[in-house]
Amino acid sequence: MDSKFYQSVKDELFENILPYWEKFSRDKRPGFEGFFGRIDNDNNLNAAVERSIVMTSRFLWTYSAVARLTKDKKYLDMADFAYSVILNKYLDKKHGGVYWSVMPDGSPKVSKKQIYGEAFCCYGLSEYAAAVKELREDLGGESLPLTAAPGASVTPSNVEDPVTPLVRSEEAMNHALDIYNLLEGHARDFDEGGYIEACAIDWKPTDDMILSPKDMNCPKSMNTNLHVMEAYTNLYRTLPVVFPDSKAIRAEVGDSLKDLVEVTVDFIFQPNAHLGMFFDMNWKLLDDEISYGHDIEASWLLWEAACELEDQKLKDKIHDTVIRVAQVSLEEGFDQENGCLENFLKEGGKIRDRRRVWWNQAEAINGYYNAWEMTGDKKYSEACLQVWKWIKEHQVDKEGGDWWSELDENGNPILSEAKGGNWKTSYHNGRTCMEVLRRSKNL
Repeated sequence: MDSKFYQSVKDELFENILPYWEKFSRDKRPGFEGFFGRIDNDNNLNAAVERSIVMTSRFLWTYSAVARLTKDKKYLDMADFAYSVILNKYLDKKHGGVYWSVMPDGSPKVSKKQIYGEAFCCYGLSEYAAAVKELREDLGGESLPLTAAPGASVTPSNVEDPVTPLVRSEEAMNHALDIYNLLEGHARDFDEGGYIEACAIDWKPTDDMILSPKDMNCPKSMNTNLHVMEAYTNLYRTLPVVFPDSKAIRAEVGDSLKDLVEVTVDFIFQPNAHLGMFFDMNWKLLDDEISYGHDIEASWLLWEAACELEDQKLKDKIHDTVIRVAQVSLEEGFDQENGCLENFLKEGGKIRDRRRVWWNQAEAINGYYNAWEMTGDKKYSEACLQVWKWIKEHQVDKEGGDWWSELDENGNPILSEAKGGNWKTSYHNGRTCMEVLRRSKNL
């Protein structure tokens, strides 16, 4: 890796990705505060589309994380906005947890407890709590941006009393811990391992498990368990930042995280070196789809979890699996000619989706960079550089900003896919840039 690569990554983050979402994503109209559920490829904002907790939590995480990385408080403006939206529009004050989606006025649209969404909220809240503590601990009693009373939007006339940074930080972390406890109490399968897909609004069982129209209505999935693992890793990492005396609860989170890492390698990882997608309660695989983006994303998130736990036995157990997943994704899912990652393969290889999806390319950078760090093998660093070249030449929308959601195999934008909204935010590509800069210490 050379300095030009790192400078290019830095420029992409600070000159394209972050400014784009700061400019276009927020709906600041009184009574409708939130993030737009759809932004088209001409950057037209659709204010009528429902809004997801996943989108909102991803903005919360991104701008909290970049504030912590740069030590620059200006990025907390977006994070404060996202936090206020979660508290005022998504938080289920009766049953706990957060709604899956709300309408622009804040009324619940899909009120079930989709565990994927709960996990992302925990992920964002824990990062925000740490950011507020680290960046504002010198402010003493200075008040923070206000949050409204339950059920009300944020306006100068109805806000509650100002809070100090310490109170805001602890409040956010306590919300993250509330979600953790709800997941442990209602979504974790203590018999067979892992976490189920969804619960009803009151956390009782439901038959409506499906995550999105692209997914299967099944009890367990790789995707949900992967992002619970991601959330728990971040919760484990940030807890002592906010609560220095949190040894007991942190140990509980650590035990949950370790179990989930082991479930992933023991049940979700398949003999073909890919991660299975959809399962029954007993981890019987329900189809043969291979998702190259999820494979490479899982490889580095698994390693991150084990490293955060500082558990050498666990690292020894999963080391070869992590590298094998990265290697096979490079051998089978990587377009060597064009330098990008393809989408998925299913029905015994009869269907191969060669679209170049933005998040697949972002996670390819993370996964191959991690494999390069672990092995020193140049094939992984070369793959990183190839993918970055593809991103800069094709995936980036040089006129409209940020990245095209999907391209066809020839690099042409698929304009039916939105530029931004309920699934596409600053999270995947923003995190990729931050991971590279953090790991390289090249900020």
